[in-house]
Amino acid sequence: MDERIEKIELPYPLDALEPYYSKETLKIHYETLYTGYVNNTNKVQEKLKRARESNDYENIKCLEKELSFQGSGAILHGLFFENMGPPVPTSPSINLMEQINKNFGSFEKFKTQFSEAAKVVEASGWCLLVWVSNFNKLEILQCEKHQNLTLWGCKPLFIIDMWEHSYFLQYKANKAEYINAFWNIVNWNIVNKRFEKIRMVKNTIHPITKPL
Repeated sequence: MDERIEKIELPYPLDALEPYYSKETLKIHYETLYTGYVNNTNKVQEKLKRARESNDYENIKCLEKELSFQGSGAILHGLFFENMGPPVPTSPSINLMEQINKNFGSFEKFKTQFSEAAKVVEASGWCLLVWVSNFNKLEILQCEKHQNLTLWGCKPLFIIDMWEHSYFLQYKANKAEYINAFWNIVNWNIVNKRFEKIRMVKNTIHPITKPL
């Protein structure tokens, strides 16, 4: 059985996000950096397979750490590219907007909190809107590197890449300008679909199987 992970297909041309996200940045980001995370995840998976086959776990600590970093990088980049799109107006669905209003007070308060959290991500990382099933609510999370500061069981709905490679070519050190531009290329249709999948699961869970 082929256990290799595959890159997602970029759902728009490389120049589709301009002027808010340059073709040059997207090309490097998607074709080089994202490809690297996918390839490195597959390499780690292969090394783990060989370790199981040989029963040699001398390097297991390093391999598990590498799987967490490379694999999370591959997953988050795929989600990030998918929740962007050409600068055509889209908006949160009625259901998602109701949940945002419930958990953050209003869309503007959510947008402000998300933007401010993204600005101050320490070092390299991400900012995410997630659904936390154990809390039964939406939360905004900062993520350092690709895998640190998460909440177990959360489901990413909407994310922005705050690694310097995601914005420095176009925006230099101006994180605020990058974040403000990013709101113009959010594909809320994709975010809405992610939320609806979560709602379907949430609404069909039998009480005995709900998180304690």
